[in-house]
Amino acid sequence: MKNIKIIAMDLDGTLTQHKEKLSAEHRTLLDALSKKYKLIMVGAGQVRRIFNQMDAYPIDIIGNYGLQYAIYDHTIKDLQIIRDLSFDVDRERTEERVTYFRNKYGFTDYRGDNVEYHISGCITFPILGTKALQEDKLAFDPDRKKRRAIYNEVCEAFPDYNVFVGGSSSFDMAPKPYDKRHALDLFCKENGILHSEVVYIGDDYGMGGNDESVYKSDYNYLTIDDYRDFPKVVKELL
Repeated sequence: MKNIKIIAMDLDGTLTQHKEKLSAEHRTLLDALSKKYKLIMVGAGQVRRIFNQMDAYPIDIIGNYGLQYAIYDHTIKDLQIIRDLSFDVDRERTEERVTYFRNKYGFTDYRGDNVEYHISGCITFPILGTKALQEDKLAFDPDRKKRRAIYNEVCEAFPDYNVFVGGSSSFDMAPKPYDKRHALDLFCKENGILHSEVVYIGDDYGMGGNDESVYKSDYNYLTIDDYRDFPKVVKELL
């Protein structure tokens, strides 16, 4: 770790509970880390959502698997959007493929829309629908076995997308080549950073996880399985 210059991090499950605010303890830890390293968030969601969840913590943010990139401007104390890409989606073909999986595996009882479309061109296949109750989503597939059982099949059906086992009851998809590894590669190339100078911290490194691409790459990686363990995980960096 002696050559590390950049600490890249996931948010939900790594620094915070899912969609919860940044705690005072972890905010203090980030302050301490920022004195020795450049910090950057690498997220699946939009940069503004990540920024708000962190209560406007002063940090650069990669969002939407690299489709978005924003730097923190200390003068205005806000984000400055550097990159904000979007791609068209073949909605008819997408609806057909999602409906195929619903019919094949009995996912036909759902609330809301069949598919969730994002401005970026990313797609969410919400197995229980876009308006499913939170308690139903949490109970659907807590160990991810149901989705991992058909993960490879979903990947084959969406060859133009990187597919992730997202949230508690969905598949998230980003247009290729965008994923967190690609996002970090682009960041390193644009800033003259070597992969060996980066360490990534993330919890979603298993099959289909949105941190898996980084975990399987040549970047240094610190695994975390409970966001409350963040102080222990970064202790060696301090």
